[in-house]
Amino acid sequence: MRLPKLRELVEAIKAVVKGAYTSKFPKEPHIPHPNFRGQPKFDAEKCVGCCACEEVCPVYAIEHKDNIEDPQNPTRTMIHYTDTCIFCGECEAACIANNEGIKLSNDWELSFFDRKNAYETIDKELQLCEICGEPIACKDHLRWISEKLGELTYSSPTLYLSRLKSLGIVDENIISALKDEGRSDRIKILCARCRRETTLTAK
Repeated sequence: MRLPKLRELVEAIKAVVKGAYTSKFPKEPHIPHPNFRGQPKFDAEKCVGCCACEEVCPVYAIEHKDNIEDPQNPTRTMIHYTDTCIFCGECEAACIANNEGIKLSNDWELSFFDRKNAYETIDKELQLCEICGEPIACKDHLRWISEKLGELTYSSPTLYLSRLKSLGIVDENIISALKDEGRSDRIKILCARCRRETTLTAK
C-alpha cells in the first residue's frame, strides 16, 4: 500500500482543523473571488451603443439589431448571449465608455431550463439620416464623440446638430434661411453617403 506523503498529511490535518476547502453551496451562496470573471452585463446608462464590444467578441456572443420601422422612435437593441459567452473580458476592455458600458460581474449562476432565455438586452435611441432614413449611430454615441472632439464638433453638421438637439437649443429656422442658397440639405443630420452626395450636388 502506498503511504501518504508528508505534504498530504499536513493538508489532511489542516482540513480536519479548519474545515473543508469547498463552500457549502447550494445550502449557502458561494462568494466568488474578487478577480472572478463572471457574466458581462450592459449598463444601460453608460453604454453608448457603439458596437465595439460586438466587434472584438471572439465567439460572437454579442450582436445588435436596429429597429427603424417607427422613424419617430428608432432603437438599437444590444444583445448579449450568455450561453455562448466565454467570459474573456474582451468586451469590457474594448468599451469606449471608460470600460463601463459593459462590465464583467460576479454573477455565475447562469443555468437555464430553456437556452432561448440565455441572453440579456438593452435598448438605445438611434439617430437616422434625415435624407435616406438609414441608421447613423446611437444618439449617445454621437454625444460621446462630440464631447471628445470639443469645439471641433462644429466642423460636422451631423455632430453639432445632434448635440444641439440633445440640449434642446437647435434652431429649426437655420434650414429655411439657407434654402435660397441651395445649401439647406447640408445643414442636416446625414449619413456619410448622403453627406458626400449633397456635397457633390450642392450649388
